[in-house]
Amino acid sequence: MYVNNLKLNNYRNYESLDIEFKKGINIIYGNNAQGKTNILEAIYYCATARSHRTNYDKDLILWGQNEGHINLEVQKKNNEIIDIHFRKSGKKGIAVNKYPIQKLNQLYGTLNVILFSPEDLSLVKKGPSERRKFIDIELCQIDKIYLYNLQQYHKVLKQRNNLLKAVAYGKGDKATIEIWDEQLITFGSKLIKARYDFINELKNYVMEIHEQITNGKEKLIIKYEKNCEEQYFSNLLKKNVDKDIKFGNTSIGPHRDDLAFRVNDIDLRTFGSQGQHRTAALSLKLAEIDLIKQKTNDLPVLLLDDVLSELDDSRQKHLLSTLENIQTIVTCTGVEDFIHKGMEVDRMIKISSGVAEIVK
Repeated sequence: MYVNNLKLNNYRNYESLDIEFKKGINIIYGNNAQGKTNILEAIYYCATARSHRTNYDKDLILWGQNEGHINLEVQKKNNEIIDIHFRKSGKKGIAVNKYPIQKLNQLYGTLNVILFSPEDLSLVKKGPSERRKFIDIELCQIDKIYLYNLQQYHKVLKQRNNLLKAVAYGKGDKATIEIWDEQLITFGSKLIKARYDFINELKNYVMEIHEQITNGKEKLIIKYEKNCEEQYFSNLLKKNVDKDIKFGNTSIGPHRDDLAFRVNDIDLRTFGSQGQHRTAALSLKLAEIDLIKQKTNDLPVLLLDDVLSELDDSRQKHLLSTLENIQTIVTCTGVEDFIHKGMEVDRMIKISSGVAEIVK
């Protein structure tokens, strides 16, 4: 799997852009604030139907325009075309091979990507919501049923929370909370199981990669920290219902899960050094490649957003050593790191003020 072509119209700072990528290593370089990351964001959006930088689609449209457009060609067994229209006035439109999709699970899996940005280097020390987001995005790409269960769970969770607030103000019936509890348990239990299985598979890849990066000096263990066990979900919801009404929020469920990182019995989230955080994050991202390959029988596209400048030489070396058989699209301010390390670059694109120039 690899991205063959990307076209942008009125997207971010691009009035018009048309780029063909190569199967190997593609470098997008230029000064800061020229639009390099916008290209990776557009590719990421085609895979996940979301931006990693904003929650508002209107932010993706060129200033002063009412519509924006992404067209992306993915080379698999057959060519796949992903077409996305953004409108400031309303709902976006997504089509795959010219057929409009009605549900996101019709998009997921068309293009699998792994995005690695400087922000991801802080994944270990960030809050639980960021680590849950990491789990959810990866699972949605490889499991369409998980995507459906996740969407339904959050819909039910929102309805339950609204009812809790209404009951607190004497405007709702406490007895009807159980109706939402049943649905929350149904979908939540499926999320818990899927996350547990996913982390159990991922952790073996992570451990092996981390030992290689640290030359066997550290053993990284990741663990899925459930907010509650599936078999106790129902009882805990009932036990905490009065507290939930008081605070207007559901206190039990997989929306409060976390992911733990431990090295030699030390919790990296609290006590790890910056170097350990970055090594753990790098191990996690590289492990995703192996797991997605196992699950889909295909390699994902790797998007590296100016991350090399944030890694020391040893971590750079390990990351670059993984790029041989996977399409990689890299943003950076210069190409010196690749040239000095003897990397074979297949395509070089210079970006200046929203204009792309093919250098190689």
